[in-house]
Amino acid sequence: MPVDASGDGAVGQAEAGLRAGAGGQAEAGLRAGAVGQAEAGMQADAVGHAEAGDDVFADLTGQRAVVAELRQAAAAADDVLTGRAGGRAGGIAHAWLLTGPPGSGRSVAARAFAAALLCPAQGCGSCPSCHQVRAGTHPDLMLVRPDGLSYGVKQTRDLVLHAATAPAAGRWHVVLFEDADRATEAAANALLKAIEEPAPRTVWLLCAPSAEDLPATIRSRCRLVVLRTPSSAEVADVLVRRDGVDPQRALAAARAAQGHIGRAHRLATDADAARRRDEVLRIPLAVTGLGPALAAAASLVSAAEEEAKAVTEERDQPERDALRQAFGEGSTGKGVAKAVRGAAGALRELEDRQKSRATRAKRDTLEVALLDLAWFYRDVLAMQLGAQVELGNAGREADLRKLAEATTPESTVHRIEAIMACRERVALNVAPLLAVEEMTLALLPG
Repeated sequence: MPVDASGDGAVGQAEAGLRAGAGGQAEAGLRAGAVGQAEAGMQADAVGHAEAGDDVFADLTGQRAVVAELRQAAAAADDVLTGRAGGRAGGIAHAWLLTGPPGSGRSVAARAFAAALLCPAQGCGSCPSCHQVRAGTHPDLMLVRPDGLSYGVKQTRDLVLHAATAPAAGRWHVVLFEDADRATEAAANALLKAIEEPAPRTVWLLCAPSAEDLPATIRSRCRLVVLRTPSSAEVADVLVRRDGVDPQRALAAARAAQGHIGRAHRLATDADAARRRDEVLRIPLAVTGLGPALAAAASLVSAAEEEAKAVTEERDQPERDALRQAFGEGSTGKGVAKAVRGAAGALRELEDRQKSRATRAKRDTLEVALLDLAWFYRDVLAMQLGAQVELGNAGREADLRKLAEATTPESTVHRIEAIMACRERVALNVAPLLAVEEMTLALLPG
């Protein structure tokens, strides 16, 4: 959160941010760069909620301008295939960069656009092509979703070679690269070569939180599409209509999720997710001394590790079993023993990927908790300054008021900065417990 830490200047900037529009710069600072990969699954899961026969853009909430732009581009792409190109504005580009805050639906938009490009009816939602895109099984859709901390150059080179092939169905070959910001520098260079010299029928769809997360050489060659954060009312409406959630509960979950549709769904329907968030929000009033602060840090990190372990273990063992079966384990016959011995290297490579994925999951879970904590102090600051903004923690007014009356706006700004600094340290591979302990000590009163 880019706020000046110097006394009155800090409060002045924070107050200006809170008073501007729907939260202004203080709110935008908390949203931009927020959760990153923790939502990879949440955002993608939203695709599965579309009913058969729905238009492919039906799941995009609060993105009218983006939907209109992508529809126009899909129509232009169809003109290219039918020989009518040239008369329609907003033509098809060979590379697109879809950006937006976590939860805005950038990966959902990218998949909907892919469906519109591959569908003869430009995204009807009911044809076999649209069903295959929704399921991720279309032969001309290459869905890239990095599992680990980064996406390496070897994987990218394989991706580039595959992307250069002709489309199987004769329309477009679409490469949808979720979390393109996780490509390493060498991988980004390999990707740049493919975007500079694209195959005639290949369209690249890159997703990232912001354009600045990718090298200038790549973003300058892409057509930029910027998604906004849906309002709490828009998110709540989706939960009520689509999931049958009680309207009051849906609105509370939407506010708590900061406009993130996938997380709002989890908070409204998953009691464990709501409980974990409540535990995080007890920290501000619990850190009354050195001992409680260190205990809170240990509890926060431990909870992140347990949740990440539960998520990754569901995938790890089936992957290992499938690999062993592919190498013939449990079978009989000539050459089976040799094949099983040859599986050792493949198993080690798989375990390395799974370890990287587990580290990413733990980091993402901790990221969500830290942002919940920062959002709590943002509400405290709003109360202290009398800012007329929507509170993300409207059900905890008593706690917010108690902290607002016991502290100063300057100290609240410094606490938010300590939380954001903790996020940066964790991202830079500082030991999570050390980073969180330093943060909780900064939350102590006084």
